[in-house]
Amino acid sequence: MLEVGSRNVTGANFRHRFSRAEYVGFDFYAGENVDVVGDAHRLSSYFAQDERFDLIFSSAVFEHLAMPWLAAVEIGRLLKVGGHVFVETHFSFRSHERPWNFFQFSDMGLRALFNDALGFELIEKGMSSPIAGYFTAAARPGLRFSPITEMYGHSEILCRKRAEPPAGFDWSRVPLDAVVDGTRYPEPTR
Repeated sequence: MLEVGSRNVTGANFRHRFSRAEYVGFDFYAGENVDVVGDAHRLSSYFAQDERFDLIFSSAVFEHLAMPWLAAVEIGRLLKVGGHVFVETHFSFRSHERPWNFFQFSDMGLRALFNDALGFELIEKGMSSPIAGYFTAAARPGLRFSPITEMYGHSEILCRKRAEPPAGFDWSRVPLDAVVDGTRYPEPTR
């Protein structure tokens, strides 16, 4: 199994939870719990061409990737058919590790990355860690002190790789329905 973003930054070291598995820790910087140092945008280039994983997971990393769609493709290249990917990241969270804090993801945002066209079958997606909030006095006048609802600290997705992506996979050729699971943008109410 491969953990993308394995360096112990917050006190969370997951290696011991996989004591019966061959665990590989991958991170942008060397440190505790890192076996391979590299860039997730080029993840597959750090492993042998035939090296594949049964499980790839990542926690609190995707918000720091400048091009997370490339990392999704790279994960697809390294995951065995039948293998699983689990990604947990932030939906509503304070800005951190700037300037490399690029995106916030909903569960549908993660599904757009790990989609049918890329060969991923959705098992479950969701949002967790509800947050209660309000706009501060520094907000635009009409928003000041208004409550903010439907906020969650985290979003997550679990998928199984059902097939290899097509040769020469190109995001610009992916049909929108394959990315949004056939959902539609809400129609105007007026």
